[in-house]
Amino acid sequence: MKRITANAVRMLLAGLLVAAGVLGLQTGALSAPPASVAQASCGDTSGFAKVNLSQLPPEATDTVNLIKKGGPFPYPQDGQVFDNREGVLPDCQKGYYHEYTVKTPGSDDRGTRRFVTGEKGEYFYT
Repeated sequence: MKRITANAVRMLLAGLLVAAGVLGLQTGALSAPPASVAQASCGDTSGFAKVNLSQLPPEATDTVNLIKKGGPFPYPQDGQVFDNREGVLPDCQKGYYHEYTVKTPGSDDRGTRRFVTGEKGEYFYT
């Protein structure tokens, strides 16, 4: 199993996209953080601007559909707790966030694309 380095995680999280709730995803809305984001309170995504789910790779929609159905997921790491060690997401208690793989065509492993979900229905894409 390959591990993502801390530097790679910083780079990925710098480009996070977020959706404020599952309903936003049903309408195709996702959000992107501004260049500089102050740490928000748990679940507060007001500092993020919305983008459409359709602007993401088609595999992102596949992953969202799997998350909504509760799986089955293609990788054993899917659904694991995401610790937010880099502090890019709003500061929430351990276990608030979970991560899911977005398949990368042509990759022989999980690749680096992920959704991170929050307990209040937030969706973040890296």
